[in-house]
Amino acid sequence: MKPFHSTKSRDFSLFLGDCMDNLSGLHDGSFQTIFADPPYFLSNGGISIQSGKVVCVDKGDWDKGGSPEHIYAFNKKWLSLCRSKLKDDGTIWITGTYHNINAVATCLSELGYKILNMITWAKTNPPPNISCKYFTYSTEFILWARKHEKKTHYFDYETMKVVNGNKQMRDVWNLPAIASWEKSCGKHPTQKPLALLARIILASTRRDDWVLDPFAGSGTTGIAANLLERKFVGIEKEQQFVEMSIKRREEIEDPRMAAKYRLKINDIKLLELNRMI
Repeated sequence: MKPFHSTKSRDFSLFLGDCMDNLSGLHDGSFQTIFADPPYFLSNGGISIQSGKVVCVDKGDWDKGGSPEHIYAFNKKWLSLCRSKLKDDGTIWITGTYHNINAVATCLSELGYKILNMITWAKTNPPPNISCKYFTYSTEFILWARKHEKKTHYFDYETMKVVNGNKQMRDVWNLPAIASWEKSCGKHPTQKPLALLARIILASTRRDDWVLDPFAGSGTTGIAANLLERKFVGIEKEQQFVEMSIKRREEIEDPRMAAKYRLKINDIKLLELNRMI
């Protein structure tokens, strides 16, 4: 199966199309970690604040909700396809909110994964709640699960301890939402910050391991993977976002830009100070 785009070093490859179609063509047992930011199915005409302006929160047709049965079947299918792509000691990370995360957890258990943690990502700079009728929505959840119930998984405990001030890292991560410097090539409506992906990749992969993202968006997972000397395969169905990912990857071909990004990611900066990467 030929990717839509691949770097000369083949450490960053993108497939254009639906993940349900493309996952089947990838080799089984190839990936140490999968990060997935699937549709939350929240595009229902709601509003929020961005840069001080009231905006619609609709992301696109791909995020429009269906029946609970449809959403369950969607999650069950892509999670089933992903499981076979993991190495035996591999793990998968899935983001969500209370709207979808419990349904994803159910699918994981039914498919034979073992859930390891439910990470709470507490955003240090969330947008305000403009209705003033609710607490400000400032968190997302990240399920972390391994491939097998009874086979152990890879976890870089020592690295996580170092970036947490030499203390065990807890399952609440205080990290900022996406910063303006991460939007130099355009904006994706659900783009995740490099700091979040760097921590996930550091926790669950070794150097030169392969990382897969079946909902690649603007390529954040791949950028973080390459900055950390891991290899990446992404699948994205929207061509505009594939092209954005390519531009972002081209940015870090410049060693000065790559170094600048690494300095902006606190976990990487701390590890470099400790001479661990």
